Parts: sequence; C-alpha cells; structure tokens
Amino acid sequence: MNNVDLSKISKVIEDPNIKIETSKNLNSNVLKQRVNVDILKQRLLKQKKKDRFKRTIILSTVVVSLGALTMLTY
Repeated sequence: MNNVDLSKISKVIEDPNIKIETSKNLNSNVLKQRVNVDILKQRLLKQKKKDRFKRTIILSTVVVSLGALTMLTY
C-alpha cells in the first residue's frame, strides 16, 4: 500500500453547516419522549381481541361449511 493513498483518504473536510449529534444530544431527545405503558397495554389487548375475533369467525365459517356439506351429502 502506498502512504500517499492513505493520506488522501484520512483527510476530513470540516463544514460549519453540518451539525453532528453527539450522544449527549441524543440522550436529551430520548428523555423528552415518554411512553405511557397503559396505552401500550390497551393497544396490545385491542389487537389480541381483534385477532381472537378473526380466528373465531374463520373457525365458525369452517364448521358451518362442513356441517352444510354433511347435510347436503345425506
């Protein structure tokens, strides 16, 4: 490898218009955003209820269709 190539790569251009977020800035942003656990639990329960309803509808449809096929065959 050539040392000249390494020196070209290692040059950093400093631009005053670019802001770099440090970990201190990121931590302050994270602390401002709080999450309400109760709302998340409600969303989870609502989603579980929807999934259970879908499963019930699908299962009942399968049972009714099998019953109808059984009745038609006799």
